[in-house]
Amino acid sequence: MKKNVDSLRSALDLLRTMPGQLLETNTAVNTGAKLAGIYRYVGAGGTVSRPTKEGPAMLFHNIQNHPGTSVAIGLLASRKRVAALLDCPAQELGKKLFRCTEHPVPPVLSQKPAPCQEIIHKSSDLGFDLHKLLPAPTNTPDDAGPYITLGMCYATHPDTGLHDVTIHRLCIQGERELSIFFTPGARHIGAMAERAEQLGQTLPISISIGVDPAIEIGSCFEPPTTPLGYDELAIAGALRQKPVTLTRCLTINEFAIANAEYVIEGEVQPNIRIREDQRRGTGYAMPEFPGYTGPSSDQCWLIKVSAVTHRRNPIMQTCIGPSEEHVSMAGIPTEASIFAMIEKAMPGRLKNLYCSSSGGGKFMAILQFQKLSASDEGRQRQAALLAFSAFSELKHIFLVDEDVDCFDINDVLWAMNTRFQGDKDIITIPGVRCHPLDPSNSPDFSPSILDQGIACKTIFDCTVPYHLKSRFIRSRFLELDPSPWLREEKKDHAK
Repeated sequence: MKKNVDSLRSALDLLRTMPGQLLETNTAVNTGAKLAGIYRYVGAGGTVSRPTKEGPAMLFHNIQNHPGTSVAIGLLASRKRVAALLDCPAQELGKKLFRCTEHPVPPVLSQKPAPCQEIIHKSSDLGFDLHKLLPAPTNTPDDAGPYITLGMCYATHPDTGLHDVTIHRLCIQGERELSIFFTPGARHIGAMAERAEQLGQTLPISISIGVDPAIEIGSCFEPPTTPLGYDELAIAGALRQKPVTLTRCLTINEFAIANAEYVIEGEVQPNIRIREDQRRGTGYAMPEFPGYTGPSSDQCWLIKVSAVTHRRNPIMQTCIGPSEEHVSMAGIPTEASIFAMIEKAMPGRLKNLYCSSSGGGKFMAILQFQKLSASDEGRQRQAALLAFSAFSELKHIFLVDEDVDCFDINDVLWAMNTRFQGDKDIITIPGVRCHPLDPSNSPDFSPSILDQGIACKTIFDCTVPYHLKSRFIRSRFLELDPSPWLREEKKDHAK
């Protein structure tokens, strides 16, 4: 019988039933760069520098200086695992999330004691120290400090009272202080903090760590699919067909995810900006999804922490920024957003799409487009333009026909080699805002770029012109069931 997943612990229980999907170790490890260094070889994948690979998630049970705690990494660093955890075929994940955005199930507030508050530490307690309470790792020796990479930040807009959940990079800066980085104009909680600052107020914020993976995936949606005021916890509710349960925080006027492993309660401070690497002075922040370690920011906001609560024997969940885990969390919601935009504009033409590992889930999308008639010629390029509108951080789009597997990069490159001519099938759109973490999006890289984060967006149209489709039919092999021959081969090996 399949286990129901609604928390980090039930997700791990499901993985324990799947051969090769969870590796547990009792060998001691510290929260320094060693933990991420180990996982790089085990299963990080993504844009992590080679050698790396897709492999099992890991659960470290013996964390030095943090008795009674564990650290989980790589839970979502495999599309196969995400599919199992969300109970959906891997190639249908984007479509399923699209349907969930159309039919959200809002969270509910529980009046029962919350698992996340089994143990309570208030900042007024003697010896309160985030370094001691949270086994937050550094990813590399260059990191600005210990990072919380999978904290579900939840806050309320000061004017509207509407809630939002988002993931931000959070660095421990002191015994009772965290830095939080808001990408300008890109995240709703950043807009909430800006409005609170205009009003001269702090912004209460809860940070829930170690939650149902449906929440982690759902929290990564962006506008226009989820506009300001859309609570992405409702997407997780739709995925599970039951609402996410919230609990009241103990020291601030906010809610937190009731069955989280850890919850940090605090307030974002107005009119204070701090340097992210102020304690270590490395000049760097942490490894980011493009595969490079990002520079530290001197414009981070400050969170003053008022409490940390957690479950008994809590599990800190973390990820490596450039890993396949980021591809899953960023790429699958992006697929859903693009599918939503194109399906509404031209129903039935977009068969599927994939935001690939090589783009970190953000920079590159492969659209599998079907031209049903001569009048569809050119619509594939309109679809690409819609994709750029649906997700502004996209840089490259590959268009392929319905007979090309968009999830197989070799098949995509085959289409490029046999159905593409550079002089007529490259469409460039220069001077468009993209993403500041792409180091090539810089005036130093190209004189056509006016500001950091601007890019030349490019479409690679690898589709066959409709009137030539009969000349591009792939070799037709015999369709049959090979299993009788495979069973015979297995018997031979068993002898």
